[in-house]
Amino acid sequence: MNSLERTSNFFSKYFAVFVILIALIAFAVPEGFVWIAPYITILLGIIMFGMGLTMRVSDFAVVAKKPLPVFVGIVAQFVIMPLVAFGLAIALQLPPELAAGLVLVGACPGGTASNVMVYLAKGDVPVSVAMTSVSTMLAPFLTPFILLVLAGEWLPVDAGAMFMSIIQVIIIPIALGILVRRFMPETVEKGTAALPIVSIVAILAIVAAVIGANTENLITSGLAIFAAVILHNGFGYLLGYATAKVCGLDETKRRAISIEVGMQNSGLGATLATVHFTPLAALPSAIFSVWHNISGPALVSFWSGSKKKTSKDSEGMDIKS
Repeated sequence: MNSLERTSNFFSKYFAVFVILIALIAFAVPEGFVWIAPYITILLGIIMFGMGLTMRVSDFAVVAKKPLPVFVGIVAQFVIMPLVAFGLAIALQLPPELAAGLVLVGACPGGTASNVMVYLAKGDVPVSVAMTSVSTMLAPFLTPFILLVLAGEWLPVDAGAMFMSIIQVIIIPIALGILVRRFMPETVEKGTAALPIVSIVAILAIVAAVIGANTENLITSGLAIFAAVILHNGFGYLLGYATAKVCGLDETKRRAISIEVGMQNSGLGATLATVHFTPLAALPSAIFSVWHNISGPALVSFWSGSKKKTSKDSEGMDIKS
C-alpha cells in the first residue's frame, strides 16, 4: 500500500506536467488518441464514481452550518463563469462552436481538484467541498438552462437531452459511489490511495482524445481559444475573490470561493460537447483542463508566499483526492 500511495502522490504532485505532456503528444500524434473519443462518457463516469466514493453526508451539512459562503459561492459559480465566457466569446469573435464550447465549460460545476488547491492555499476546505458537491448536484438543471439561454444563438441546444446526459454521467455514478462507501466503508478506505491515479489517467485520456481530434483546429484557432480560456479562468479567480470580499467573508472563504469559481469540471464540458455538439466545441474544455492545472498551483504558490492573515477554519479537515 505504501508503494501505491507513493505512486498516487507522485501522479498528483506532477499532474500539471502530465497534462501538458499528454496534450503535446496528442497534438503531435493525434492518430494515437482519437480512438478514445467514443469512451469519453465512460471515462467521466469513472471519475465521478471516484468522487462519490470520497463524499460524505457532512459535505452537504456544511451548507446548513455555513449557508452564506456556500450560497455566495454557488451563485458566483453559475453567474460569473457563464457570463464571462459569453462576453469573451463576443469580444474575441470566436467561431460559433468555440463560443458555445466556452460558455459550456463556464456553465459546468466546480472541479474536484479545486478542493486540494483550496487546502494548499490555506482556504476554507469545508466550504470548498460543499461548493463542489452542491454545484455538481445542481448541474443537471443549471448547466443546460444556462447553455440554452447564452449559447442557443450559436448552436442548437437540446436542454432535455443534456439534462439526461448529466444525470447519467454525473449523478448516477456519484450516487453509486456514495452507496458503495456507505455499505463497504472498509473496502473503500483500502482503495482510496488508488483513486487519484484512476481519476488522473481518465482525465489525461479525455484531454488527449479532444486534442487529438482537434489538431487542425488548434493550428487555425489556437491563439484565440487559448487567450479566451486563460482570460476566462483568470477572471473566475479574480471575480470570485472580489465577490466574496464584497459579501464580507473572511480571507479563507475568499480563497475557497475564488478557486472554486475559477476551476471548472472541464471533463464534464468536454463530454457534453462531444456528445451534443462537435469535437471543436469540446476544445475549450480540453484547453481549460490543461490550463487550470497550471494556474491553480500558481495561485496556491502566490497565496502560500502571502503574509495576509487567514483564520484556521480549514485546519485538520479531510479533503477529496
